[in-house]
Amino acid sequence: MSDPAKIPASDEAWDAGQLGRGEEHVKRVEDDIESKIDKALELQLISIRLQKSLIEDFKHIATLYGIGYQPLMRQILKRFVDGEKKKILRDMAYEILPAPY
Repeated sequence: MSDPAKIPASDEAWDAGQLGRGEEHVKRVEDDIESKIDKALELQLISIRLQKSLIEDFKHIATLYGIGYQPLMRQILKRFVDGEKKKILRDMAYEILPAPY
């Protein structure tokens, strides 16, 4: 016997508001939740101007990976910086260490 109050989850039920659109299903988050998340993740807001076509490219690529374009940009910048630091350290090591004979 099925529960008559239970509504099967579906896109249509969600769009129709059958799955909890009312006030009783809402929970207010803290006003400063965004700043707490930024602090916990050590994120800092910056402003940067990029070509519209570059942003569109990021959005298309991010869609293929199933993530937002800003997290994708963070990942790409992190990969670049990690690679550059390794290259700098490797170059410094070659300058310090004697050449093998």
